Amino acid sequence: MALLEVNNLKKVYVTRFGGNSVEALRNVSFSAEAGEFIAIMGESGSGKTTLLNILAALDKATSGSVILDGHDLEKIREREMSAFRRDNLGFVFQDFNLLDTFSLKDNILLPLVLRGMKYPEMERLLTPVAKSLGISELLNKFPYEISGGQKQRTACARAIITEPKIFLADEPTGALDSKASDELLQLFEKINERGQTILMVTHSVKAASHAKRVLFIRDGAVFHQLYRGKFSVDEEYRRISEALTVMSSRVRESNGGESA
Repeated sequence: MALLEVNNLKKVYVTRFGGNSVEALRNVSFSAEAGEFIAIMGESGSGKTTLLNILAALDKATSGSVILDGHDLEKIREREMSAFRRDNLGFVFQDFNLLDTFSLKDNILLPLVLRGMKYPEMERLLTPVAKSLGISELLNKFPYEISGGQKQRTACARAIITEPKIFLADEPTGALDSKASDELLQLFEKINERGQTILMVTHSVKAASHAKRVLFIRDGAVFHQLYRGKFSVDEEYRRISEALTVMSSRVRESNGGESA
């Protein structure tokens, strides 16, 4: 059985007074095996962020189901949802979401504190995670004292220290310069090589080319997918670019063709 199963997912937003509705997701179905690294791509408004929010149990689908490790998210009680997220999901966002009044160490340990873990056990988990992400020497600093790349590494440490079933990343390179982006993507590959399942929403072809599979979302549905296989990052970059070009041309065709 797949680690994650998404079945016929639909999401409709209705305006405050019910006058208009927007179909953000139309009929999304896919599965993810344990250990996969999947990138989700699509133009702005395609539904990819809505999809991630539903997978993260931060939003609810209008219909359809999300099954994570045998658990139907729709059937988890509201009062149990926070604990479920904490124990099964790791999050990394474009704006880092670090607490400026906490040291990096305290930011990373926060989900373990909320879990009620004892300090010696937290320290045991922290040491290898901080070392693998290259932030061991920064743990006593505060977020405002470090670079964007270092903040994102800290956010990654906080996400993986709980050993989540799935690591969810929303535009993780969006606020980083080219060098920091490259370093972060290489870290993602290393994290994935250790068995961590990753789902990453991104508009960046460079970021997506590091994934093992790319799902293309268009008009609220899965339009196409690419498996990386044995292709290099550079080769995958070209293949993704070509797929996006085809998607774009089909959108123009459906809108009445290209203008002269």
